[in-house]
Parts: sequence; C-alpha cells; structure tokens
Amino acid sequence: MFSTNLNEHSCGLIRFMAERADALHVAAHTLSNGTTVVDAGLSVTGSLEAGRLMGEACLAGCGTVGWSEVRLGDAVYPGVRVVVDRPKAGCMASQYAGWALSLDDDGTGSSYFAMGSGPARMLYAHEPIFEHLGCSETADSAAIVLEGTSLPTETVAETVATACKVAPENLCMVIAPTASMAGSVQISSRVVETGMHKLHELGFDLDAVVSGYGTCPISPVAKNDLRGIGRTNDAVLYGGSVWYTVDCEDDAVERVIDMVPSGSSKDYGTLFYDLFKRYDGDFYKIDPMLFSPAKVTVNNIRTGRVFSAGSVNGELYARSCES
Repeated sequence: MFSTNLNEHSCGLIRFMAERADALHVAAHTLSNGTTVVDAGLSVTGSLEAGRLMGEACLAGCGTVGWSEVRLGDAVYPGVRVVVDRPKAGCMASQYAGWALSLDDDGTGSSYFAMGSGPARMLYAHEPIFEHLGCSETADSAAIVLEGTSLPTETVAETVATACKVAPENLCMVIAPTASMAGSVQISSRVVETGMHKLHELGFDLDAVVSGYGTCPISPVAKNDLRGIGRTNDAVLYGGSVWYTVDCEDDAVERVIDMVPSGSSKDYGTLFYDLFKRYDGDFYKIDPMLFSPAKVTVNNIRTGRVFSAGSVNGELYARSCES
C-alpha cells in the first residue's frame, strides 16, 4: 500500500487544468452527478501544455514531464523529457493504457469507448497486469486520463466511479483524441512506460528498476485519429530513447537488453499506419515486440556497468511526419 495518494495528486492536476481552462485552451465541465471532466482536444484546440499536464496526471506524482529538443540525424524536433523515480507505480500501475472503457449504452442510446490511463486503474485493479505488479491504493477520489473521440457522459462517469468505489463527485476525468496537440504530447510522454512494459513482457523484475529517463519527439497533429495513431506510435518506435537505472545482477540485464528496443521486432522498419493497413486494421496482429522505444540504455548501479541496444531512426520518423 502506497503511503502517498496517487489519485489525489492526479485529481489535483486535472482540477488545476479546469481552473486554467482559458489559458490552456481546454473546456471544463461538471456533470450533473458532480464529476469533473476536462476536454483537452475534442471541442477545443487544446494545447501543448495541456498535453504535458495530462502526461503528469498519468504518472500520478511518480514522475515529471518537461520540454526538450530531440535531435534525430540532422533534424531537430520539439519533444518531451520524462523523468520517473517510481517507475513501476508511475508507469505500469498508473500510466499504462490498460483500461479499455467500453459501454454498449452510455446513457444517450449510443455506445462509448476510450482507453483509460491514470491511477484510477489501481482502484479498479481488474486488469490482468495487476496480478503481477503488487500495487494497490485505497482512495476517496479517482483520476482517469482518456484517449477517445467523445466526451464521457454521466453514465460513463457513474460506471468508472462505481468500478473505483468512489463517489461520482470525487471522480476527475480528462480526455483528448489522438489527433490533437494534447494527444500527441501525452502519448510521447509514455516513452519510459513503453520500455517498462516491454521489460515486463520479457520477464524482467520491475522492482529492480530504480528510475527511468526518456526523451521522445512530439508528433505533428494528424488529420484524423487513425493517422494520429500511426504518427504517435512512430514517435516512440523510431524517435524514443530511454535510460533505466537498475539494481540487479548483470546477467538479468544481459538476458533482455537486445530484445528491448523496437528494432528487435520483425515488423520494425515500416510506418505504423502502414502496418495497421497490412494487418487489416487488427492491432493484435502486429508483433508485440515492436512496442518499445528505439534506443534503450541500462545503468546497473550494483555493478556500475552500462548496457545499450537499438538506435533512433531519423529517416523513418521524418517520413512519418510527412505521411
């Protein structure tokens, strides 16, 4: 059980966004049941700063998101710099987009779907990954970050609040579509988390990861969400670079290091949008080994050794930006 309240921290960030709605070019709503909803890119333009705050809300006080220039070859792109000092909690128990929020009827006669991130996942805790994390939290408030194409309704909010065992008035939600400024920033802010998830899939002990640092370019806003999914994934796959500090035996790192970067995948080298078309729009046909940063460096503080694998690919990322 964590001594600090991750949900309270993220709710504070979402309420801060609501208070600064005009400056951030977002729209704040209070639903009839009292739930706070911040629209960061559906009916509004949103902003880069709104995306940065969404990224920090996902990390729930376990890390920070800042601005950085990312050099890929001769080109320089705007980017994010992510620092996480509680990576298992911040990245895997909170930031990972593991809650597929799907309702056949959202209260308006329509269906609703969005991918959910943030510390509300720890209160829900029904995702299979929580069987391995050993992370839990008890809280009176819940914060969820949504990637979707429509605002959550009262029914959606009631569903989330019930799943998290909190009152609807203590639920805070922020949403942005993939094809938006905030969407691009918050997805690039997942660069450390993406590598953590790959380490988990490879059987590496996440408790050995002491901290994570990463940089990733911010993809240009695409004309639609499908193109946006392509560009934002390419930003991580071909432009993302991470550094993990670990405390373990060297052979544990040596066993996985060459498999962590995206270049270890058979699908590496093709733009994500084109892969999506190749596999007839079936996300699950894409090689799961692809989903990781382009370059991974690991510093083992137990032995002082540094391991590195992969490299960024400026040519492919430039093609993605122009697609």
